[in-house]
Amino acid sequence: MFSFVLIWTLLWTLVQPDPAKIDRESVVRRHSVKINQMDTMSSLTVGNGAFAFTVDATGLQTFPEHYARGVSLGTQAEWAWHSFPNTENYREEESLREYELEGKEITYMVQRKEPERNQGASNYFRINQHRLQMGNIGLEIMLSDGSRATPNDIRNIDQTLNMWTGKIVSRFTVEGVAVEVITYGSMTEDAVGASISSPLLSQDRLKIFFRFPYPTDQFLDHGVNYTNHDRHHTQILDRGSTDCRIVHRLDTTSYYLDASWDEAGSIAKTGDHYFVLDPGGKESFVFTAKFSSREGTSPVTLGEIRESSEQGWKNFWNSGGAVDFAGSTDPRAHELERRVILSQYLTRVQCAGSQPPQETGLTYNSWYGKSHLEMHWWHAAHYALWGRPELMEKSLDWYFSAAETARQIARRQGFEGVRWQKMTDIDGSEVPSSVGAFLIWQQPHLIYMAELLYRHEQDEDVLQKWKDLVFLTADFMASFPTYDAARDRYQLGKGVIPAQECFDPVETFNPPYELAYWNWALGIAQEWKERLDMERDLDWNKVLNKLSPLPEKDGVYLSAESIPDCYSESSQVKIDHPAVLAALSTLPAGDYVNLATMQRTFDVVEEVWDWSHTWGWDFPLVAMTATRLGEPDLALRGLLRDIITNTYLPNGHNYQSSRLTIYLPGNGATLAAVAMMCAGTDELSGENPGFPQDGTWKVRWEGLQPMP
Repeated sequence: MFSFVLIWTLLWTLVQPDPAKIDRESVVRRHSVKINQMDTMSSLTVGNGAFAFTVDATGLQTFPEHYARGVSLGTQAEWAWHSFPNTENYREEESLREYELEGKEITYMVQRKEPERNQGASNYFRINQHRLQMGNIGLEIMLSDGSRATPNDIRNIDQTLNMWTGKIVSRFTVEGVAVEVITYGSMTEDAVGASISSPLLSQDRLKIFFRFPYPTDQFLDHGVNYTNHDRHHTQILDRGSTDCRIVHRLDTTSYYLDASWDEAGSIAKTGDHYFVLDPGGKESFVFTAKFSSREGTSPVTLGEIRESSEQGWKNFWNSGGAVDFAGSTDPRAHELERRVILSQYLTRVQCAGSQPPQETGLTYNSWYGKSHLEMHWWHAAHYALWGRPELMEKSLDWYFSAAETARQIARRQGFEGVRWQKMTDIDGSEVPSSVGAFLIWQQPHLIYMAELLYRHEQDEDVLQKWKDLVFLTADFMASFPTYDAARDRYQLGKGVIPAQECFDPVETFNPPYELAYWNWALGIAQEWKERLDMERDLDWNKVLNKLSPLPEKDGVYLSAESIPDCYSESSQVKIDHPAVLAALSTLPAGDYVNLATMQRTFDVVEEVWDWSHTWGWDFPLVAMTATRLGEPDLALRGLLRDIITNTYLPNGHNYQSSRLTIYLPGNGATLAAVAMMCAGTDELSGENPGFPQDGTWKVRWEGLQPMP
């Protein structure tokens, strides 16, 4: 009897949930997104990090022109890029402009405004290459009078995104007739699938359309340019009874859509770049669409897509870190937890591919679809802090392919190593930018993220894989500073625009964030030398030993040494990123940053900054600095500051303005900040240093990693 009871007790214990572990599914499901109106700011996305498909309230892309005013209905893949023909035979070097800086003549690729030929070259290479909006897949719904349904005809909307499975269920009515659409995106293929149920199908009033736009040459491309019909070509290549292949050719770019459907269906071209899939009279219908850059692929079934989505998302949520704020009495806790869950979903869907993402992910083009490397840390570093370093490493691998161009930039400018591009494309090309050409704070990112990879398991294979790029990155960093013989020091600049992008590059030198980042990253590169049993680099040591101190005045750090009156009442530079605080945000103080001086700086910035002219990642930046200063109340106030650019929409996107309706660096930064606020840093002791210890916050977490 005793043995039976003992065995039963042991078995019962094994099947009971561990009370110390977070119920991850419960946390995720309580933030399922629910939409009940045709809200252009609440579109939802499925995808896998390298492909994304964004839908409106119908569960597909039925009204792309209507949603172009909000969060666009994009279909993008990281491989899908396009260039307009270079009819004028512009050359990249025609975008170069020479500057005399610190006694050197250095060329930068900028937005030339004259002469006309150089301006044309700058514009061409700034626009090209650009990401493609590959196509819209939506419902063609007819009203009883024969007219086509508009957004106003979609009533009784009840839409839910289940992030645990990646499933979107969309229910609505048209003239009182019910429609249900269930949408999935594959986690392994560039594919989407849906099942549709409605009496409208058998009434021949509901069909599926595939529409292919032409790209624009604009800063933003919402994928709704349905003109220029003669500049691209779309046709059905192969057709079977339940599938077909459509090819879309535009200039030198071609890609394919493989569609499959139920037996009764049939597809036909009904207009320019417009195809209609007719369900054939059934009241339920299933179809899939798979995009590819090459021929020879085959369609996938909805069952395969559904299984991929359900298993892929379950694996994701059960991996790495998790946070649970249940039981907190602070009214902000639920909103912060919502942002954390939705930001994990969105960055996994939009920013987990094999190249650095653009700031609007795979939803719509901003800055012509280009990647901004200074944002790469904010897009990707959180993966390592949340125990998922493999998702960060996927895009970090891109630097190997971009290294040769980065080497050429450094060589052209007279520096050693590699100078990482700011604004770039899939091939790592340098892009004309009058601001980006002078930014340098993207340079140490590779060292930081490589160090995060090493810290995860301290595996020598990581050192061997990344050492060459780490050392080349440090070579540039050691050759870039200017030696000031009068003060026996090295300074950054002139020829610098800091992360706070409101200074003249010709006059600016010694911004504090860049100085602190230079000091830290060169020190880490030297540690890599030692880990590999190599001698410390003497040139790096020269710079480390004599790098300018952080500039300060009246006991407060300045925005740059060249801007001594940056906080005065008349100063016009208390806008944009409060980058002076970044010298103690993602970076430790060490012996370089004085905590008392940074505390005074923090207090001044809090008082004088124009927070209405900031960006989404600035608020997590402030929270991280406050956490390192031991100010958890200020960390939360900074992270959740009530400012337009710190708005998080119902779908979880970080809204900036009517021009830039989503901004994924804000999502990634929020995750990085919360990881630090929970797990701390190498210098911080104690649990949950970013949260008040007064009992108003109940913070449970697991699987997070401390920040350096």
